[in-house]
Amino acid sequence: MGSELAGERVTERVTGRVSRVDRGGVEVMVAADATVATSTHPEVLVGDWVEVDVTGTVPRVVQVHPRTSVLARASADRTSQQQGLVANVDVVVAVEPAHPAPSLGRIERLLVLAWSSGAEPLVVLTKADLHPDGDRLRRDVQQASPGAPVLAVSAVSGHNIDELRALLGADRTFVLLGPSGAGKSTLVNALAGVDLLEVGDVRGDGRGRHTTTHRQLVTLPDRSVLVDTPGLRAVGLVGDADAVDEVFSEVAELAERCRFRDCAHEDEPDCAVTLAVADGVLPQRRLASWRKMQREVAYQQRRGDARAEREERAKWRARSKQRRHLNQS
Repeated sequence: MGSELAGERVTERVTGRVSRVDRGGVEVMVAADATVATSTHPEVLVGDWVEVDVTGTVPRVVQVHPRTSVLARASADRTSQQQGLVANVDVVVAVEPAHPAPSLGRIERLLVLAWSSGAEPLVVLTKADLHPDGDRLRRDVQQASPGAPVLAVSAVSGHNIDELRALLGADRTFVLLGPSGAGKSTLVNALAGVDLLEVGDVRGDGRGRHTTTHRQLVTLPDRSVLVDTPGLRAVGLVGDADAVDEVFSEVAELAERCRFRDCAHEDEPDCAVTLAVADGVLPQRRLASWRKMQREVAYQQRRGDARAEREERAKWRARSKQRRHLNQS
């Protein structure tokens, strides 16, 4: 593909989208039915738009285009690092099974990730056919998900699958997040109308086995792009106080009515938040969850600031050492 003109190497580039990232390399979709395998690249995420140099025998990612959104979670280690999951998504879908009973706390955490990413949040309750009152369940979950649409669906009966397609929209990118056994792969197949992904069994305790082992792009017939992800065992929170307040908007609104601007919502007089709990307007569970996530993001911010300060000190020490070396030579 390459040639030499006037002593200069001529390169050929193609634009594509990263469809899979493994330790051994990166797969890039360069056409509707074509992918190229490239060498590893430390900065790319599934969903990235990239430029690929295909001149040599091994294609190389040489440029990553600016991102419109980044979905990330806290890394599994004890550092303040974040783990990028997916880039350039329009909708983050928090998938939670209606059976067994959905975890409201997990939904709240997933929504904080969604609001922090720059994408739109959406909650989908799968296996609605296994719940005696799916509409009531949806209303209960909606109370824990202000600002995000909530839809109860069944891939078995087809209940609300068309409505979900309409919510997601054509020519957009969405990512599914949820635990193993939530029915994410089954949902993908229902949306596509064909079996694109392997479906796993659910264990006797209702928990699922992992069928998706890596993040990958899947193109649906309406030209929308879906990112399927492995089941999340834990949701490492990434976000800020504003993202938490989006998920707990009713708590944030009540806090504005407190007498004191720095009210901790514990035992201060005229605290609108604790009064709402006492009156049964605000569930105690919501307040406890809000407090916990605000503490987490504050701690994360402190760790990030401390890490940035350490890196800055290390940079200046290196510069000082370099100057001493030059002065001694």
